[in-house]
Amino acid sequence: MSQEARIFYQEDCNIAALEGKTIAIIGYGSQGHAHALNAKESGCHVIIGLYEGSKSWKRAEEQGFEVYTAAEAAKKADIIMILINDELQQAMYNKDIAPNLEEGNMLMFAHGFNIHFGCIIPPANVDVAMIAPKGPGHTVRSEYQAGKGVPCLVAVQQDATGKAWETALAYGAAIGGSRAGILETDFKTETETDLFGEQAVLCGGVTALMQAGFDTLVEAGYDPRNAYFECVHEMKLIVDLIYESGFAGMRYSVSNTAEFGDYITGPKIVTDETRKAMKQVLKDIQDGTFAHNFLTDMSAAGSQVHFRAMKKNAAAAKVEEVGAEIRKLYSWNDNDKLINN
Repeated sequence: MSQEARIFYQEDCNIAALEGKTIAIIGYGSQGHAHALNAKESGCHVIIGLYEGSKSWKRAEEQGFEVYTAAEAAKKADIIMILINDELQQAMYNKDIAPNLEEGNMLMFAHGFNIHFGCIIPPANVDVAMIAPKGPGHTVRSEYQAGKGVPCLVAVQQDATGKAWETALAYGAAIGGSRAGILETDFKTETETDLFGEQAVLCGGVTALMQAGFDTLVEAGYDPRNAYFECVHEMKLIVDLIYESGFAGMRYSVSNTAEFGDYITGPKIVTDETRKAMKQVLKDIQDGTFAHNFLTDMSAAGSQVHFRAMKKNAAAAKVEEVGAEIRKLYSWNDNDKLINN
């Protein structure tokens, strides 16, 4: 990848490159349904590949798709986009996709994990590419329906046909990505930065910070509901301001009191020790330690013992109990709809 990564827009992408090709979307969850519906509405021929007995099978059929087993879909397809959980991809690929790949096919991913860490090793005669929307599936879908798009990353790991970039960009345009911009990257960069961002900031860092703030106020004797509003609920308000106008826009919008506290207190929370820990997190991602631990725990032998225990402990936290109570008061609440679906 060049030092100055390219950004592609509508005029750089030719959806016509997908004409006459069959796209198989493997998986019909959050990303799968969005990619499939968007590409279909962009005029592409899309089929769905699922395991027998999948609860998504009927839903995909009801939304107008031909549905096959993953192996059947791979056999019929020219382009195969794998959109199932990272920990399930290797076994599914070896069983269902590898035996059905044909020369000139394109194998696609929305995350570089299995290619970068060597879990999946495609044959040399197929294209290997990535289109990774930088947003959850329901946003990929809703933005497309609104005539907009979610920014995507694009990477080509293997260009066997000489047309991998053209095909990948056409796919990115078909799901709406080129309306917002498609940024050039590579599998290594996407995988390592995505895992780091999730762990150190977006999921692990933010939730741990909110949890610690909530606990500090509650332990000091403040009403847990008050603590929830101040340390959890209002996070969205701040993030929305940052999303719209960056840190400067957020600081412009809050009070001088809040901005002053931001400057003097942030460095007390994110200390040199915190930054040292972040560097270790990144090192564990780069050298494969995290991937090894994750895949081991997710394997049949591991039986997700550690993962399930962490999930159970997190769900039992006081902040979750108070949050569930508070969210029932919201006029727009729909019974924690993200969890129930």
